[in-house]
Amino acid sequence: MGITGTLSSDQLDSFNSQGYLVIESFANPEDIESMMKRMDKLLDDFDYTNVSVFSTKNQRKVTDDYFYQSAENISFFFEEKAFGDDGSLKQPKQLSINKVGHALHELDPVFKGFSSSEKSSGLLSSLGYKKPVIIQSMYIFKQPGIGGEVVPHQDNSFLYTEPTTCTGMWLALEDATLLNGCLWAIPGSHKNGLVRRFLRGENGVYFDQPSPSYDQKDFVPIEVKAGSLVLIHGDLIHQSFENQSSKSRHAYSWHVVDTDGCKWAPEN
Repeated sequence: MGITGTLSSDQLDSFNSQGYLVIESFANPEDIESMMKRMDKLLDDFDYTNVSVFSTKNQRKVTDDYFYQSAENISFFFEEKAFGDDGSLKQPKQLSINKVGHALHELDPVFKGFSSSEKSSGLLSSLGYKKPVIIQSMYIFKQPGIGGEVVPHQDNSFLYTEPTTCTGMWLALEDATLLNGCLWAIPGSHKNGLVRRFLRGENGVYFDQPSPSYDQKDFVPIEVKAGSLVLIHGDLIHQSFENQSSKSRHAYSWHVVDTDGCKWAPEN
């Protein structure tokens, strides 16, 4: 028996019109507690001798082997502002991590169970997926005071298939507000198609086109409560700002592509 779609016609209309959809109370408090406690344990066990810094501003920082290999591992990436001039952490590692990824959905039983749950599969069925595959997953911390900016982007730029099929599933594990770095998006921007691709070549990674200039007035904030899920169309222009508050903004995100009648780009 196939998975039954769980989105209403009104929800589908909203997603197709806006390019994103907020589903409140998608995760219950027990789900949230389980994932946050599991991440606490993963961090406690993490030896940060092998350091990698994550940045969406300077992509050259993420061309190292550690980042590439994270596609099949549970890897840890620090915030750019986590280190002092002497190279040491300015605060405990638990408050210095940018994200953990990108195979939590495969290798960790807690995150695998939630990512592959029937309710998650039901959303994909509603969106028309035939043979969906989770291509990556990450736990994002958005640390107080140092949680970095994520510049405007489209998920299809990085996770390209022919035809394009990527959908982002972004789960708030804590309240996401204007102060702590909630998502922002340009409603309807997915209708303009993919702007540029992020490619992998012999000399590293690069965008095939320069970044367009966006008017910040076109973006709207997506403030959500813990437990809310934000569905994100692969062509939607979205971003988040630095966390300038004293509160973190934990989230779990996973991205899905279809494998039925679609080709994964080897140069991703």
